[in-house]
Amino acid sequence: SFAWNDGLFDVTWSENNEHVLITCSGDGSLQIWDTAKTKGPLQVYKEHTLEAYSVDWSQTRGEQLVVSGSWDQTAKLWDPTVGKSLCTFKGHEGVIYSTIWSPHIPGCFASASGDQTLRIWDVKAPAVKLVIPAHQAEILSCDWCKYDENLLVTGAVDCSLKGWDLRNIRQPVFVLLGHTYAIRRVKFSPFHATLLASCSYDFTVRFWDFSKPNPLLETVEHHTEFTCGLDLSLHNRGQV
Repeated sequence: SFAWNDGLFDVTWSENNEHVLITCSGDGSLQIWDTAKTKGPLQVYKEHTLEAYSVDWSQTRGEQLVVSGSWDQTAKLWDPTVGKSLCTFKGHEGVIYSTIWSPHIPGCFASASGDQTLRIWDVKAPAVKLVIPAHQAEILSCDWCKYDENLLVTGAVDCSLKGWDLRNIRQPVFVLLGHTYAIRRVKFSPFHATLLASCSYDFTVRFWDFSKPNPLLETVEHHTEFTCGLDLSLHNRGQV
């Protein structure tokens, strides 16, 4: 158990060291922890000027990069072996709630924001690659499909999940309705191309298959408070 003197909003495991993880916090900083050394953070990065709300470790081979997203409307790129950020990405006009690496395309990440857009970035170019006006509401979460490099999903305050094909962003490829309050986190399955899971301020976790005529597979109502996060196991197909 590690302690930090401010709220922690997100966590990501290292993709190259099973003992290392990074958290991000309300004071705008990122902390690197080593579970083999229980003293304190190995490193603290303090560059964001407002809450650091999202952090993700790159999953493509050959690069060890971390992206963070903040309420200061910027995303930052980090190499955990370097003491300061490599690059700052500006363009969002609202807080950034989610920053997620593409599992397929090296150096490519997506960000979801309170400005109602989903944006796609390339670390080799500081300017935004693609802007998708995905919802008419704040977007709190996004994720990449593990089986299709052009497919992403967004979840928003309007209670909907929408799928986006980067080759044609005029219309969503699917819209999933059922949540009754804002969707806080959405994740694609690592095992099934059309399966995803979402959780919401309506206290539920829902499982969907967007290829089916009735896409809502299951609603889990175990929680008695806001459901803020979820993830699917890479090792056990049925475990969330």
